[in-house]
Amino acid sequence: MQANKRTVLVVDDEPGHRQMVRAVLEVTGWRVLEADSGEAALDVLSRETPHTALVDMRMPGMDGLTLLREIHARMPGLPVVLLTAFGSVGSAVEAMKKGAYDYLTKPADNEELKAVLQKCWEYSRLLSENARLRKEAEAGSEARQLIGATPGMHQVRELIEQAGPSEASVLVLGESGTGKELVAEGLHRASMRAGRSLIKVNCAALPADLLESELFGYVKGAFTGAVKDKPGRFQLANHGTLFLDEIGEMPAALQAKLLRALQEKTIEPLGGVEVVTVDVRIIAATNRDLQEEIRAGRFREDLYYRLAVLEIRIPPLRERVADLPLLVSHLLRKLGKKNNKSVRTVSPAFLDALSGYGWPGNVRELENVLERALILSRSDELGPDLLPPQISGASECEPASPPPPDNSHALEDAEREAIVHALDQHNGHRERTADALGISRRTLQYKLKKYGLTRR
Repeated sequence: MQANKRTVLVVDDEPGHRQMVRAVLEVTGWRVLEADSGEAALDVLSRETPHTALVDMRMPGMDGLTLLREIHARMPGLPVVLLTAFGSVGSAVEAMKKGAYDYLTKPADNEELKAVLQKCWEYSRLLSENARLRKEAEAGSEARQLIGATPGMHQVRELIEQAGPSEASVLVLGESGTGKELVAEGLHRASMRAGRSLIKVNCAALPADLLESELFGYVKGAFTGAVKDKPGRFQLANHGTLFLDEIGEMPAALQAKLLRALQEKTIEPLGGVEVVTVDVRIIAATNRDLQEEIRAGRFREDLYYRLAVLEIRIPPLRERVADLPLLVSHLLRKLGKKNNKSVRTVSPAFLDALSGYGWPGNVRELENVLERALILSRSDELGPDLLPPQISGASECEPASPPPPDNSHALEDAEREAIVHALDQHNGHRERTADALGISRRTLQYKLKKYGLTRR
């Protein structure tokens, strides 16, 4: 396929119709491939990767439905538009149930033909982009983990494992910076929709009118500047997962429309008259107390119960200080790759200062603090002098007397104890132990050597 060139495969046994389609599409920038039979089309597809295929339903030999099945077996994501005679619309609709993207009656209206193929092109590009993002996500999966061995984090991972394969809506609760988006990603990966799109919307980042058009889309002419149809996030997430972050910030009027979409499994694009059916799993997240928002009249109770079939609460960092050594180790590896700079150790005083701080910004704040320290460091060890004053001074203000020398490595002792406990829980099975701790097996191996646990 030529780079950045929209390409369509036209499969029709009538040379005149193929010629007409070529003439219409080439002037609008399409590259047109031709085949006069289903067998010839499969031969073309062995050499080319078009963005869409336009297939006649009735052809001698292999008919359109058979070719549709063959194309989906070889190129599952390729959108196929079927051409059918006026009296055979019923069979075309049946074909759509079997995976056809759309259908047109012959002879196709030129403008309708161009509009449908344009949608196919946009759909194909979206699939390619999703595939690229999934590949990047898999490559960086270690950097997108929920790290921690404390009971609270163990419960979060258990709930993800249990709820992931279901179709239930999940409400993720937690303060800003705790990792609510990571939980949503974990639920999507554990679901039957993992091969489909995970579409994310930050409800606090967009004004109400723009948020509505982003969620439900709009049709051409819906408002000034709407020069073409635009699918909403619900349509983009069809058969996949829609993550609604900061759902507590959604305006009341839009909450009612969201509730209807969840109840009816349909949406109405702005300016449109047709109802669009969508199959979407919802994961929502908020840092607000929605029960309090309901009492204050700012959030719909019926919408809350639609969203909160299952709730997952992520504990704030101050409630899981024992996870700091694991988090610091993980984040420093991630930040070292990002900044092309590595640090082998952190001093006990550095870890003590981190453990004495309240972390109002949670893990996100910790990551920023570590990146600052990493950039400013001039040696292989991070010391407390690299921390911001509000953190480096935290341990100095504590009323307790200085700890005895044996406690200078308290956090490292806590990390070793967490690893030993996890090993015992999983009968020494290293892969399951690594999963329970939220770290890679390679990292676990390093920790075992560091703490002299390789024989355990």
